[in-house]
Amino acid sequence: MARVVLPPWPPVPPSAGRVELRPVSTRDVAMARELSSDPYVSQNGSLPFRADADAALAWVDRQRARHTEGSGFSCSVVERATGDAVGHCGLWTRDLGEGRASAGYAIVPAARGRGLAADALNALTRFAWTVPGLILVELSVEPWNVASARTAERCGYLFTGRLPRRRVSSGRDRDLHRYVAVRPVRGDEES
Repeated sequence: MARVVLPPWPPVPPSAGRVELRPVSTRDVAMARELSSDPYVSQNGSLPFRADADAALAWVDRQRARHTEGSGFSCSVVERATGDAVGHCGLWTRDLGEGRASAGYAIVPAARGRGLAADALNALTRFAWTVPGLILVELSVEPWNVASARTAERCGYLFTGRLPRRRVSSGRDRDLHRYVAVRPVRGDEES
């Protein structure tokens, strides 16, 4: 398979509500360590549970390479009022040649319950529509994860059904629900 060449990072960070997105950087090690305190985050990605500083830095380095290797945009979610990284989200472009990408998001435990995940997903989705050829963004959400399902729906994602059991990063098979957003037709975009 040919390596995907992604457009450059936008000169103005994508933003929505109280957050902006920027490329993951070495200053995000503390945020990564806090994210790793949630076992659910570790089950769905490459950040180990209760990562020490070295493991968190290794995760940061992997995220920093995602754009260059063509696998997507790995973003730190930054609260604009404080400048603090409060989470991570990503737009994964493995299927960009088919007009599709997948997205994911996680907010550190101390910052949850304030709508920051929805702000991050809104910013990420708006940014997705600037990627040439991208027409659909997909989210996979476990059926029990009501908070994530509500976040997806608040951001305009539509539930399209249950996916057959899928292997996730932890190596386990899980039931997942699929949510999608479709690129707005010109004139339908929000102002």
